[in-house]
Amino acid sequence: MKLSHMALSILAVLALATILFSKGCSTVPAGYRGVIVNLYGSGKGVAEEPVSVGRYFLGWNKELYLFPTFLQNYTWIRNGSQDESITMQTAEGLSINTDAGITYSINPDNVVKVFQKYRLGIDEITNTFLRNMVRDAMNKISSTMTVEEIYGFKKEEFITKVNEIVKHEAEIDGIDVDKIYLIGSFNLPETVVQSINAKIQATQNAMKVENEVATAKAEAQKVLIEAQARAQANKIISASLTPELVNYNAIQKWDGQLPKVTSSSIPMINLQGGK
Repeated sequence: MKLSHMALSILAVLALATILFSKGCSTVPAGYRGVIVNLYGSGKGVAEEPVSVGRYFLGWNKELYLFPTFLQNYTWIRNGSQDESITMQTAEGLSINTDAGITYSINPDNVVKVFQKYRLGIDEITNTFLRNMVRDAMNKISSTMTVEEIYGFKKEEFITKVNEIVKHEAEIDGIDVDKIYLIGSFNLPETVVQSINAKIQATQNAMKVENEVATAKAEAQKVLIEAQARAQANKIISASLTPELVNYNAIQKWDGQLPKVTSSSIPMINLQGGK
């Protein structure tokens, strides 16, 4: 049975409509919220409400931007010829560099606010605006510290202050920053690293010598105290050694046997002392 030209035309139109409809549909997957933007006409602009998980027919004059609502992690690192690491200056004007990372999320209720602020997708927001925000915060804090402080004992203070600045600024725009973190250590000129390490080693050596001196003093003090204690004990013993006590101790140790050989140098027990 042959179809009429009318039926074939209808089927062709339906097939074309199906293709166009499928191509005009976009999906918001789980864990995301979407923002539909009208590109042309009187309704041009951002939709008032975000769209949740589902399929949406956009047509030729609309565009869908997806925003993840789960925790995101992104790093800016130096990788071969591609360098996304962050450069800053210390209080001395020394240029230093570091790889850094960020974890953040967007509240579902803030996706429209975020898009209206930046007018870009999430990748562009991360790699442009958030990166600039982190870079500016790092430069602000590093300019108040010496390279020795940032590289050493104030490293934690540095990243803590950077976190405070970025979290506050991002929150205003609707982005919840979990943390900013450093990846590895700072990239410094080799001569600077050697100078810092030499100073650290010198400090450690000085502390070692100081500890050894303190130990020697403590040992000397201990010997002195022991010597003083022995001298005091001997003094007390000497004061208590009377002739009667010596004679008594001799009697206590005598086994009753008279010596076979005697001389004037051998002490004799005075048995007449009691008379």
